[in-house]
Amino acid sequence: MSERAAPHYCPYCGDEDLVPEEGAAVKGEGYPWACLSCARVFRVKYVGLRSASFSADAPSRPTEGNS
Repeated sequence: MSERAAPHYCPYCGDEDLVPEEGAAVKGEGYPWACLSCARVFRVKYVGLRSASFSADAPSRPTEGNS
């Protein structure tokens, strides 16, 4: 996938006035984004999928052989 995923709001101030920051992406780190409201530059990185079995709020399932 060569397209950059756009964040919807700044993780620091919550404003939606974001623009791509000039500069190359670092492999595995994502592209930089600049918030025009708070002047911060940040990256959004996809980490992976979380398994439902490790979720703290997932209901517990009985295992075979246990009653």
